[in-house]
Amino acid sequence: MSLGTSENNYELVSGLEIHVQLNTNTKIFSADSASFGALPNQNISTVSLALPGALPKLNKEVVAKAIRIGLALNCTINQINHFDRKNYFYADLPKGYQITQDNQPICINGFLEVELADGSAKRIGINRIHLEEDAGKSIHDQDDNYSLVDLNRAGVPLIEIVTEPDIRSAEEASALLAEIRKLVRHLNVSDGNMEEGSLRCDANISIRPMGSTEFGTRCEVKNLNSMRNVRRAMDFEFGRQVDVISNGGRIIQSTLNFDADKGTTSPMRTKEEANDYRYFADPDLQPVFISNDWLTEIKAAMPALPNEISKKMMSEFGISKADAALFAEDLELLNYFNQALPIVNTKKTLINWLIGPIRAVLSEKSISISEYNVKPEQLAIAINLVDNKKITQKIAIQQLLPAVEKHENVDVAGLAQSLNLIISENGDELDRFVDEVLSKYPQQVEAYKKGKKGVLGLFVGDVMKLAKGKADAKRLNDLILEKLK
Repeated sequence: MSLGTSENNYELVSGLEIHVQLNTNTKIFSADSASFGALPNQNISTVSLALPGALPKLNKEVVAKAIRIGLALNCTINQINHFDRKNYFYADLPKGYQITQDNQPICINGFLEVELADGSAKRIGINRIHLEEDAGKSIHDQDDNYSLVDLNRAGVPLIEIVTEPDIRSAEEASALLAEIRKLVRHLNVSDGNMEEGSLRCDANISIRPMGSTEFGTRCEVKNLNSMRNVRRAMDFEFGRQVDVISNGGRIIQSTLNFDADKGTTSPMRTKEEANDYRYFADPDLQPVFISNDWLTEIKAAMPALPNEISKKMMSEFGISKADAALFAEDLELLNYFNQALPIVNTKKTLINWLIGPIRAVLSEKSISISEYNVKPEQLAIAINLVDNKKITQKIAIQQLLPAVEKHENVDVAGLAQSLNLIISENGDELDRFVDEVLSKYPQQVEAYKKGKKGVLGLFVGDVMKLAKGKADAKRLNDLILEKLK
């Protein structure tokens, strides 16, 4: 969409409704499995099918996970809340209503601060977090005459995080979504997998003249399943609305679909009002009472949040923000680091290994740190051997650690000795190797003496080959320099 300068006269106003699928084993109101990827209609029961007389029973773990994310988002926990029925007909909603929370959600009045590309921080208000069940899935492309319905997803537990209309750019929306995904994974609330639908969002988008405090007519873009699509949909819709207003038109409140291939929005239906759903308290479910004791217990079990971890890592170990973020966003890596920390001689060296060579090994093997067959204690001992100049880092990475992977609970130092990887302490042998290499390259020796210092690497490399890598690089370097004098 090609726009003139008119877009500079308007401001984007947006809020997100972020749907997070909770990673409980079973559904919110039944014992059906909530796992992803089962055959169609495999994870169902009388409750999922809404058969007459089937009654819902609340999964306590769902409530606990909602409280955890509510605390992370600085919300007030509503200790007495209840479920409502949201009435609408659709083929993948067998009851004819969805169980959700309307006027008494579990969490209210929170906020989250996100960091933008220019280093500035933006606080975005969280209006509410409510619990609800997911609907099933209608499939329209497998039969020419019929739509098919898969009810595996019906009853899977969701939380919906509703922000205030505080978002003023696509960047802010994307940053918020990224931070939410980071938090739900960190708290083990959800896997946050947008490709599988575990995290998806709707964006309410309106515009208003710069400087105005009144809200414009909003349109809701549904089911955005990637941060890239959130940015694209928001940018396009902002441009579309500016174009409509600039040409004398008016915005019609509606629900929109985003076409990811074309990067455009299109109307799905006129936007419903809340009273269209005829909300009322669900008579089959008692109000939820969260005791002070249980809330205190959940608070006490909360882990440090990513931002706290990042600040602590930067402060204690003097590492960069980017390096600290690797630990803050990966609890498995952080746990591995904390287990190795008491054993390793130099803490900063451990960090450098984990974000350098070990990270490279994990990437090459396509595994996480929890799947790495070298235990934290074993890695710490290998690092100490390198720091104490017993073996070289290259040998540790290329020979010792791969050998450790094959031998569970092996003594790392003993293994290095048995594999003949320990740096030779025989000065006479090293001296002989240096003499041999220097006599092999008389022209390069003369070139070095005339100022061509780059040939030093050639000498070091050849001596290392003769020593089979078992030589201290600094000691070797000093010995070669001494002989070249």
